[in-house]
Amino acid sequence: MGQKHLEILHELAPTARRISLLVNPNNPNTEPLARELAAAARNLGLEFHVLHAGAERDLNTVFARMSELRIEGLVIGVDPLFNSQAQRLAKLAADHSLPAIHAIRQFVAAGGLASYGGGPIDAYRLVGVYCGRILKGEKPADLPVQQVTKFNLVINRKTANALGLSIPAQLYIFADEVIE
Repeated sequence: MGQKHLEILHELAPTARRISLLVNPNNPNTEPLARELAAAARNLGLEFHVLHAGAERDLNTVFARMSELRIEGLVIGVDPLFNSQAQRLAKLAADHSLPAIHAIRQFVAAGGLASYGGGPIDAYRLVGVYCGRILKGEKPADLPVQQVTKFNLVINRKTANALGLSIPAQLYIFADEVIE
């Protein structure tokens, strides 16, 4: 997912050369995601920075650091902390005129530029199917690992306009939703 987030951000903000990944250092997926995106950023010829926020109180400091580094685009890592702070992250990105992408739609609805990720309805459906199978007697250890297979691209046109970005026609075609 991280590499796809970077690709979409690069399409939306093609002149952005300094990109940051915001991650929670307490999340075990942080290091693999950072390595994946660092390689993808190198392939795109981008300068790449990893910044850490492990608590709500760290967000203002991290965005101030992005200003110091003159970051021009932001990929927000998937993490419960960042999901719960989607509205605040959207505001901070807007306050810093920073194109940003997140995994959840709530970020875009709050004014963020874009999101790409699985919808909660599909995830809840998978949970429901699993619960039904367990209640019918199947052992949880015998059930296969499931992942959401439908991903939604949501773009906020108003935010793109405010950032001086034009949304490429190809992204309009693939977008599941464009928020006016």
